[in-house]
Amino acid sequence: MSETASISSGIAARYATALFDLATETSGLQALEGDVDAIDAALRSSADLRDLISSPLYTRDEQGNAIAAIAAKAGLSALTSNTLALLAAKRRLFVLPQLLADLRARIAAAKGEVTAEVIAATALSAEQSAKLAETLKARVGKDVKVNVAVDESLIGGLVVKLGSTMIDTSIKSKLAALQNAMKEVG
Repeated sequence: MSETASISSGIAARYATALFDLATETSGLQALEGDVDAIDAALRSSADLRDLISSPLYTRDEQGNAIAAIAAKAGLSALTSNTLALLAAKRRLFVLPQLLADLRARIAAAKGEVTAEVIAATALSAEQSAKLAETLKARVGKDVKVNVAVDESLIGGLVVKLGSTMIDTSIKSKLAALQNAMKEVG
C-alpha cells in the first residue's frame, strides 16, 4: 500500500470510528446506514461531487457549502451532516470513499453480516441474488449481503469473493485452466 493511501485510510478510520461510536450511542445505526448508502450513490452518480471532494481548487467554504446543500437535499441525519461539515472544514473530504467503506464494514459487523463481492457474466435477478445469499449464509453461518458487478468477459458463471475466500466458477477461468493443461501435455 502506498504511503498516501495508508494516510488516507488512517484518517478515514479515525472519523469512521468516531461517527460509528456516536451513532451506536444514540441508536442511530439504521440512519447511519441509510446515510452511507445515500452518499455512496451520490458519489457514484456525480463526477462533479467526486471532483469537489478531491480537488484542492475548491476553498473550504465552497466545499462546506456544497456538502451542506447535498446533505440537506439527501436528507442526511444531523450526525452525518455535521461529520461531513467537519471533514470539509478540515479539508479531509478526499477520504470520503474510504470513510464510507470503513463505515459499511463496521455496520455489517454490528449486524452480524458479511459482504460478498460477486462478479457475474450477466446481471443477476433478485431471486438469483437471494438464492446466492442464502447459499453463502449456509456456508459461513452469517447473513450475507451480496454486491454484484457485471463483467461480460467471464462468458458465464460467477466469481465470488467472501472475506479471504474466492470461488471462481467462470467459464473464462475454466477455459484458461484447460488451455494450461493442453500446453503441459503437448
